[in-house]
Amino acid sequence: MRHDHAAELKLAAERLEGTAKHTQLIASPVLSEMTGHTILLKPENLQVTGSFKIRGAYNKIASLTDDELARGIVTASAGNHAQGVAYAARERGAKATILMPQITPPLKVDATKAYGADVVLHGDVFDEAAAYAIELSQNEGMTYVPPFDDYEVLCGQGTIAMEILEDCPEATDIVVPLGGGGLGAGVALAVKTFRPDVRVIGAIPEGSPAWRKSLDSGRVVAADKVVTSAEGVAVRRPGDLTFALLNEFLDDLIEVSERDINEMILLMLEKHKMVVEAAGAVSLAALEHLNLRSRKFAEAEGEHVVVPIMSGGNIDTVTIGAVIQKGMIARGRIMNFEVELPDTPGQLVKVATILAKARANVIALDHDQFKANGHYTNSVALGVTVETNGPEHIEQVLQMMRDAGYVPKRIY
Repeated sequence: MRHDHAAELKLAAERLEGTAKHTQLIASPVLSEMTGHTILLKPENLQVTGSFKIRGAYNKIASLTDDELARGIVTASAGNHAQGVAYAARERGAKATILMPQITPPLKVDATKAYGADVVLHGDVFDEAAAYAIELSQNEGMTYVPPFDDYEVLCGQGTIAMEILEDCPEATDIVVPLGGGGLGAGVALAVKTFRPDVRVIGAIPEGSPAWRKSLDSGRVVAADKVVTSAEGVAVRRPGDLTFALLNEFLDDLIEVSERDINEMILLMLEKHKMVVEAAGAVSLAALEHLNLRSRKFAEAEGEHVVVPIMSGGNIDTVTIGAVIQKGMIARGRIMNFEVELPDTPGQLVKVATILAKARANVIALDHDQFKANGHYTNSVALGVTVETNGPEHIEQVLQMMRDAGYVPKRIY
């Protein structure tokens, strides 16, 4: 690429001034204690449109000619880029058509429409929506705004790193989630342009292996399938330009589990009172694994000042509810068990009394006469869901049931 990267990144920052927020770093005492390093959050979930994507979208659209704008804009997105393009197009007075995968959360679809864009749901994953968007661009003459594999787009995303380096000159590591790679490539380009000593570490869900395969192979390799709740990084094939940059500039890559991601969404809600979507929590989920899974990080001497980028906060309430429930189950805050009771009056009262003495708050009961193992015996199956205070409390509840002569079977 024959570009003056420093000049282009500074130009992007100038274009975005007054449009995108300069999101301020937030110290995280809880994550610092968990990891043993200084953790400063970069909250792009608090950005205009709820995501970093406004930066790249606006920088790209600001670079278009009047003729390109007049032909209309088309793009593909899993949600956040869609809102960024819709917002930027509205600001420039251009019509926008957005192709989104059918798995896109309704919250993101509705938010995109609210900015005045036409939304078309197509395909099961981003790549299928993108292929159709390019087809529309070619057939109808619209101007295609790539979600990540574009120099102006990634320069816009790179302004995040410029802000981090300005606000925290002592930063040693920046952790960034990787989907198509626009955010990661932009951040890496800016860091290695202005502060090459700072490490850039990518983070991906285990169920989205395209970046691991590509970096290991030294070329772009598409994943056979992508299975992750983090739809914002659910991309089968990295971009060619983003891969070229990250293959050169990325210092390391860490994979995280779905449980890691859910735990971080819940932790942000509980400890920081902030909403972060699954893709935005991927970088947070990588923090606890830095010492073991990143050789460059582990071998570096001195204090680590780590800045994870929380890329977005566009998550619907149904998903938040499911995440909270899964997180509470994982932490031993909710427990469900089944037990067979004699089909005689007063048995339910006995169980309720035991639970009351154990200080286990009943959330739900399922009393089913036809579910007992011995269909021809005088027994009934009881399913109980209770709120508990952790693993030790769960074992106490179950032991009190056993001491009373019951045989409880824990379901979760």
